[in-house]
Amino acid sequence: MQEHEKDGVLYFTFSNLDRVSGDFIHAFSSRFGGVSTGDLYAMNFSISRGDTKEHVTENYRRFAAAVGFRAENLVCSDQTHTNHVRVVTEEDRGKGFDREKDYHDVDGLVTNVPGLVLATYYADCVPLFFVDPVHRAVGLSHSGWRGTVADIAGETVRVMREMYGTDPVDLLGAVGPSICQDCYEVSEDVIREVQARYDSSLYPILYTEKANGKYQLNLWEACRQNMLRAGLLPEHIQVTDLCTCCNPDILFSHRGSKGHRGNLAGFLGVRG
Repeated sequence: MQEHEKDGVLYFTFSNLDRVSGDFIHAFSSRFGGVSTGDLYAMNFSISRGDTKEHVTENYRRFAAAVGFRAENLVCSDQTHTNHVRVVTEEDRGKGFDREKDYHDVDGLVTNVPGLVLATYYADCVPLFFVDPVHRAVGLSHSGWRGTVADIAGETVRVMREMYGTDPVDLLGAVGPSICQDCYEVSEDVIREVQARYDSSLYPILYTEKANGKYQLNLWEACRQNMLRAGLLPEHIQVTDLCTCCNPDILFSHRGSKGHRGNLAGFLGVRG
């Protein structure tokens, strides 16, 4: 991933998406550059973690200014670990920032409206970025283990095909900062869900079994496989090398902090 800093705001981008930055904007946040304090230090994007609305609003404004968009153009998700994808239109501009959301159970957002910037939230789960440079459309989805086995990646691509005429072979995809396999221990019931979703030939690269009956799950590879199954070309997909749990000094991790953390965010939009 590419690291950037402006006015104290540290954020990350992907090189394959940077190549189309003239038409699209994308970024993933770090802990640096905001005004939140304590466990939420400093760039926290959630009021549900105990922060004030004033702090979170200022964090949005600082991040938007650093990356190059207006916070008023944000449209935010309402995540509940589903595979539900919302088609975002002009009517949604500002929802989740300075307007109330009138939708629920939305873990994925897609749009082709110039100027709108989609936002989804993280503290170990996987951000999935989709850019269609042919039809100037984007998708941004939150994929925890439940969203991964429910294939929110495939659902996001399906909606983009239906709404915008997207051909998956044109899509640029990225699997963003999230928890790595070494840090992600899960129980057998989770692995049974994985086994029901993926071909057995993939099991060796998706998880390893530990002596204690637990497993180490590779969400990054599972999400990459979902992108491939949705029709993206392997050479169009980039996978993060940045683990939220391994890097508590710069990223929030729910597991690493035992729940004492703020929220990171992914941002993606079509330039106006």
